[in-house]
Amino acid sequence: MFDLINPSRIFHLIEKLINFINSVFFILLIIALTFALIFSPPDYLQGDSVRIMYVHVPAAWIGLASFVCLALLSIFNIIFKIKNFILIGKSIAPIGLLFTCLAIITGSLWGQPTWGTWWVWDARITSMVILALFYLLYIFSNKMIADELNASKISNIIAITGLINIPIIKYSVDWWNTLHQPASIKIDGASSIHSSMLMPLMLMLLVFLLYCALIFLMKYKTEIIKMKKRNIKRI
Repeated sequence: MFDLINPSRIFHLIEKLINFINSVFFILLIIALTFALIFSPPDYLQGDSVRIMYVHVPAAWIGLASFVCLALLSIFNIIFKIKNFILIGKSIAPIGLLFTCLAIITGSLWGQPTWGTWWVWDARITSMVILALFYLLYIFSNKMIADELNASKISNIIAITGLINIPIIKYSVDWWNTLHQPASIKIDGASSIHSSMLMPLMLMLLVFLLYCALIFLMKYKTEIIKMKKRNIKRI
């Protein structure tokens, strides 16, 4: 089953996928920005500053989802001992770090007009900073440790340990008093966000996911080339 995701098998498909996603990405980006900046109404309390939501919220979602993927890949790598899971994880980690940092920065920009301060150490912001640190530890463990086997073992431990932080981020607004409001979008219940804001939010999420796919494929392609070069040197 796992032979289907063998790097050698899918390498020739990556370039085609990059070109296709790149075309779709720019078209969808224009549509999403049009809805977010023009058709979406200002909030009755926050005014136009609410539009930061269209970057902040998808960035936070992707930052969390990427780390969950990272942890699952680490578990799979421990169980199945398949090197490709390491390559995929190393390709996802910088993307997750990028969007986690973007969520923190845009949250600060949004917080100033909403809360009257750029920064406050509430539970959600603090746990997001901790998430960024876990990403950094994962990336540096793979870069700084020369032995690949030891590097993968340590990075696997970091990713699995960091998984504990994900429910803390998710439920921090329910468990502690924070400046963050409870979730406006709920899978198991009625969402409190209006459809005029929900549509551009979902479009921006799709744009960000396409961007993630582009970066991932380019990074993954680079990791495959590095792996092949290392194998050639050993021969």
